[in-house]
Amino acid sequence: MAAVALALLLAATAAPAAPRIRTLHVPAPGVADAPLRVRVAVPPRCLDARARCDTLYVNDGQDAEATALFETVAALDARGEIRAPVVVAIDAPPDRMGAYGFSDRANGRPVIAPTRYGDVGARAQAYSAWLVDVLVPRIQARWPVRRTPASRTLLGWSLGGAHAFDVAWQYPDVLGGAGAFSPSFWLSTERDDADAIARTRIAHSKLTHAAPPSLRLFLAVGTDEERDDRDGDGVNDALDDVRELVDGHAGAPGLRALGYRIDADGRVQPGHGDVALYVLPGGIHRQSSWGRVLPAFLRWAYPRGR
Repeated sequence: MAAVALALLLAATAAPAAPRIRTLHVPAPGVADAPLRVRVAVPPRCLDARARCDTLYVNDGQDAEATALFETVAALDARGEIRAPVVVAIDAPPDRMGAYGFSDRANGRPVIAPTRYGDVGARAQAYSAWLVDVLVPRIQARWPVRRTPASRTLLGWSLGGAHAFDVAWQYPDVLGGAGAFSPSFWLSTERDDADAIARTRIAHSKLTHAAPPSLRLFLAVGTDEERDDRDGDGVNDALDDVRELVDGHAGAPGLRALGYRIDADGRVQPGHGDVALYVLPGGIHRQSSWGRVLPAFLRWAYPRGR
């Protein structure tokens, strides 16, 4: 489906100028034994030192082909629909479950989520610190990108989406926004029963702390992500978890109660609201659906004239 969407984009415009893709191998001690592959796609205009382009960091960079990431950015830029950022696609560390998750920046520790697949997030603090303290400065030193938090966004899907939200929430001095597709907001610190899971979801617990005042979030979820329904309300858990982060649950505040403006009409106009809630009809938990969401996210995050 991502390939079909890209074909439609390309058919409606001249062939986009191909970005120049450079491959880096960046050591990440404490995260991976070998350096992580990082691919940097630089739009032609961003090679000019005067351009000062925005930067999009992307978790699970190994999925770039499956989601048509680089091609979609180039096609939308060629059509004049977005002002393309420099895209920094970071391959997942070998211990993906350990690196992608939640952490506690103030105390310098991970927040571990026990799951039936094993613990999630054991290396999340190390990975998050590497991203903001090592990778961001390295990209800034090599390419003429803007150096403000508002110019930097982190995108991810599934576990990588939960991590993107967490890093943006905890590092507003570095990141101005996050895109989270099918985010694993079900991760919790307790798993005894459905009530314990809902009560101790880690993403939702973050909202009890001070909210970054200028953070922009794009939250996307598919209607057919899964069949689990903890609370028996007829809505699958993936949808519930995202909507309850926005609207709150059982007395706990949501983003709306914290003062964030919400764009939740399903169309998501470029530049509108602090939080965009995008529901993809028929969307599933796969790269094909995340590729279908990409154009909407990119139009929202990088509109012309921004």
